[in-house]
Amino acid sequence: MSDSTETNNVQNKNENPFINILCNVVIPSVILTKFSGPEELGQVNALIIALAFPLLYGAWDFISKRKFNWIAAIGLVSVLLTGGIGLLELDRTWMIVKETAVPLVIGLFVLASQFTKKPLIRTLFEQIFDMEKIHLAFEARGLHDDFKQKIHIAGFYFSSTFFLSAFLNYVLAAIVLKGAPGTVEFNESLGRMTALSFPVISVPTLIVTVIIIFTLVNYIKKQTQLPLEEMVKQQ
Repeated sequence: MSDSTETNNVQNKNENPFINILCNVVIPSVILTKFSGPEELGQVNALIIALAFPLLYGAWDFISKRKFNWIAAIGLVSVLLTGGIGLLELDRTWMIVKETAVPLVIGLFVLASQFTKKPLIRTLFEQIFDMEKIHLAFEARGLHDDFKQKIHIAGFYFSSTFFLSAFLNYVLAAIVLKGAPGTVEFNESLGRMTALSFPVISVPTLIVTVIIIFTLVNYIKKQTQLPLEEMVKQQ
């Protein structure tokens, strides 16, 4: 395989966080808060166009990576549910339930995977770290079972990040969402909620996830003496 092909493969695997935030947060928020009035796009058109950005981005991400991502799939379902609730003009309570239910379902899914042969936390670590090398290092020191226990405990902490997200989603939606679906007021409040979801929800849950990974990495380094560059999976 040529260097250029390898580079392209790495680029395809790496997600641009700026484009992610732009398509999933910034653009939808601006459209909903600034262009929902009858003199602009109107509430229905604004909602459809705003939701089209995360929907198309998610579809493009799936097609370009050619790999199923269950969290991304749930995200797409969430976008479709948001559009359905808005277009069908259901009560705002349904939107609050949806905002709470999506991360709650993911958290329960992660928690349930803890009792399978391959927990999702392990799948996450396999994307980043050379688990085979790490396992061999622990086995050489007679600590294989200890490492399995640490991974297991980390999985419970990882599932808790989604429960935290569900709680924060509920609080944010209950406070920010105003008006009835199908109205300009509702669209504008939905835009504000989308904009606030990044600093209020995504950042705290990301911080907790990083702490979980950082703690486990420090444990691995301490027990195996492996430097970080040897732990990370080589492309």
